Amino acid sequence: MIKHIVMWNLKGETPEEKAQAVHLVKSAFEGLVGKIPGLLHVEIGVDMSEVDYACDVVLYSEFDSHEALAGYAVHAEHIRVKQLLGDVRVARHQVDYQPT
Repeated sequence: MIKHIVMWNLKGETPEEKAQAVHLVKSAFEGLVGKIPGLLHVEIGVDMSEVDYACDVVLYSEFDSHEALAGYAVHAEHIRVKQLLGDVRVARHQVDYQPT
């Protein structure tokens, strides 16, 4: 199994704008469930700490293999989501790992 974690900071001048961006990210990634071969689990977490160095949103996902993760990266549905979210993100951080 491969775990794929991505964290974003999102655009938004007001709490309402930030909440709309969070909703967009959450619904876009949750919409991938069942559409990507080898994608086993998707979870979106929204920061509640409100510390200035925290990311706004985290994607936690699991894939059945490294090949499945590589396929996800180029899958048409994932590309569509990336394009949809391109204008709402300010920063992105990623970690992929295999649990030991």
